[in-house]
Order: sequence, then C-alpha cells, then structure tokens
Amino acid sequence: MKNQDSILIFGSSGQIGKSLIRKFTKHNYRVIAVTRSIHQKGYQIKTQSNYGYLEIEEIGSFNEENISRLMENSSICINLIGILYEKKENQFKLIHSDLPSLISKVAFKKSINQFIHVSALGIEAATDSKYAMSKLSGEKKVINNFSKSVILKPSIVYSVDDNFTTNFMRLLSILPIMPLYYKGKTKFTPIHVSDFADIIFKVVQNKITRETIECIGPEVLTFKEIILKILKSINKKRLLIPLPMSIAKINAKLFQLMPKPLLTIDQLKLLKYDNIVSKKFKTNFDIGMEAKKKFDEEINHYSFNWTSGGQFSKGKNKGS
Repeated sequence: MKNQDSILIFGSSGQIGKSLIRKFTKHNYRVIAVTRSIHQKGYQIKTQSNYGYLEIEEIGSFNEENISRLMENSSICINLIGILYEKKENQFKLIHSDLPSLISKVAFKKSINQFIHVSALGIEAATDSKYAMSKLSGEKKVINNFSKSVILKPSIVYSVDDNFTTNFMRLLSILPIMPLYYKGKTKFTPIHVSDFADIIFKVVQNKITRETIECIGPEVLTFKEIILKILKSINKKRLLIPLPMSIAKINAKLFQLMPKPLLTIDQLKLLKYDNIVSKKFKTNFDIGMEAKKKFDEEINHYSFNWTSGGQFSKGKNKGS
C-alpha cells in the first residue's frame, strides 16, 4: 500500500534535491532519496533531513525493474536529474529525454498520484542547442506517457551549492578580465533554490497536476548585470570585454576543457536566447507562488568565500 506522504526524489544530491529534503522532512513527509552512489553522496544527503524521515536508496542502473521497485511505496515522484554539459556522446539525450521517458512510464503504471519533472526555461527557440532539444524532448515524452504530470521550467537556480554564481565568483576573483558573450545582453530571471523548493512543495501540497509552470525569480537581469552584481558582492573590479563570436567560440572551446566547464560550445549557443518567460505557460506568480529573494541580497550571504578577507570581509561595504 502506498504511503500518501512518501516522496521519491531522483537527483537528490544536487542543490535542489538537498533543499527539497530539508523542506519536505521538516513538514513530516517521508522522503526516499535516490542516488547512484551512497558512499559518495549519502553523507551529504543525510545531513539535510529531519531525523527519521529520510531513506536513501542506491540504484545501480536505471531500468524499469529498479525504478518500479522504488515506486512501490510512494505516491509522489520528483525527477530532478539533469546535466549542464556532456562528458560522453548522447548524454543529453540519455539523461534529459530517455530517462524521464522511462520514469514517467513507470509512474503511470504504478498509478503515482503526482509526477513532477524539472526541465528548463527559455529553451523553445534554441533549436541549435543539444541541451535545449534534449530537454524539450524529455518534456514531450513525459506528458505523452503520463498526462497528469507537472512540468516545471526554472530559470537559473542559484545558491551557495550551485555551479553558476560560485564558478563566476571563483573566476572573477582571479581573472583580470571577463568576456561578455552577445554583449552581455541576454536576459535571465534567476530564482533562489529555496524559492524554487517552496514552489515544488506547494505543487505537492495543493495536489496540482496537468500543468506546465515557468518558474522565475522577482527580477529580470542581463548577463552583464549579473556579472556586475557578482563583482560588487566579492568586492572586485574587472574589465568586461564584449567578444566577437569567432573569439567567443575559441574561448568556449578552452573553457570546456576544464573538469567542470564554465562554458561549452553548446552553452554558448544557448546563451543567444533570453531565459525569461515565454508567455506560453503559467508562471509561479500566476498561480500565487511568488519568489521573493533578490539576487544581490542572496549572493551576499556566501560571496565572502571569494573576497580577499574571506569571512572577515562580511559586513564591509561591497564594491569599494
């Protein structure tokens, strides 16, 4: 018999997963957190939970039998699994399209009450990006397999555990110049991870189904404005240089050689397109789920890690 307050989370070790574990277990939901490696990720996940409300399950391979077993006692399933860059050929397709398709098929067979799939905002027009096309393919397959599904499409999700603001803080703390792609004009609507977790929590609490929701923060910021806010937060001044596309491609090829690439060729393509509401779907604001956290205020809570004085710089005037 399914536990009506039991939530199965795929992709539980990332910033969104950890925030959700804190949120749900605090409110007495039982969470089953799925990971590929308990030894590597288990200790991180365990620290997020209200005692007694978390179970960690290791999955060796994502096949129908394993996924079906995990869904036996859960009424709600959330898929957070995603990657920002490919380490192997066709990884985007496997993780963003094939895997959500499989999980949603099993969710339908197991009569899951709610299946929530996290995709991405601003990808409809990016037909030249493998990342965007794989995400869109995953959305379509999920809806075709399980029409009750909820698709959440967040803009950049940021926090101290992200791979966006923290990477830029690290680079801007050491590099004398910062390239601006597409003149820094690309628009974003960044949302703090706690605001996004609140949205997912309310989707579950309100038993929402059959919706696609664009999840955005309270501000529209250009890429240049984001970089300037980060620079102010880490108390640095850097030269910002717009790059011609020919040089930007060379720059991206160099960046993607890093163990955790700051930028890849595919991401450079994606950066052409604004990451803002499409007006094709409802937003979290439309359904009464406001995101209130401001970008510069939130990054100030952890940016001291990249300032000259470290934690002793907290409280000093920024940008001096």
